[in-house]
Amino acid sequence: MRSAVEERWFYPRWKRGVSSDGPDKRPLAEPYTYDQNPENGPEGWSKLDHQWKICNHGKLQSPIDLTRGRVSRVHDEAWKIHHKPAEAVIMSRGHDIMVSWKGDAGKMMIDHTEFKLVQCHWHSPSEHTINRTRYDMELHMVHTSAEGQTAVIAVLYKLGRPNEFLTTLQNEIKTVGKEEKKLGIVDPRTIGFHTDKFYRYVGSLTAPPCTEGVIWTVVKKVNTVSMEQLAALREAVDDGFERNSRPVQDTNGRSVWLYETNV
Repeated sequence: MRSAVEERWFYPRWKRGVSSDGPDKRPLAEPYTYDQNPENGPEGWSKLDHQWKICNHGKLQSPIDLTRGRVSRVHDEAWKIHHKPAEAVIMSRGHDIMVSWKGDAGKMMIDHTEFKLVQCHWHSPSEHTINRTRYDMELHMVHTSAEGQTAVIAVLYKLGRPNEFLTTLQNEIKTVGKEEKKLGIVDPRTIGFHTDKFYRYVGSLTAPPCTEGVIWTVVKKVNTVSMEQLAALREAVDDGFERNSRPVQDTNGRSVWLYETNV
């Protein structure tokens, strides 16, 4: 049985969803870590701030394992993407490296609701797993609607050939700091991912405040990243955040859909 939030969000009624603060609104100085430490690690996040209580007590938390036997297949087009080049900046938030677009970088549409691209950032290793397989890296493209709702595209990576998008940013990543650094025009389409097969479910932000009601679209096709590019991202974050992935959370009976639009 779906939860009340899922009934309000799930296809075809996405736009009746829950408001959510975007991940880009988290403060720079954060007391939490990703260490397996019960005090300030993922198991103790709810104890660090009363506004983070949902991190350890919510029922729609992310990331999750996308197990083949748990998903329902849907042969339908459930989104449209219209990304485009725009002015962008890069900065370190300590726990990760973020590229944010200052101009109009386009949007994606989910059931007639428009979500504008705001920023992207990286986690390593991946946060979501597929059939319990954890990959080497995960990119999050964060979108927000006019009503403040959040939708995230997640792209998984394994070690292999260099990633084109990271190649264009390699010099800036090596010199990134805590202040925004202008990148000029950045085309989010160079991130490059397949849009014909993807998982979708309702979850949360994967770091405090762990706000629920986030629409997750996890691309099924796994991309590649080189060891050098992965090392550069880990070198650029603050000490202790080289591995900045939250453990997989309980699905609590949530619905997970696998969309196959080319079938």
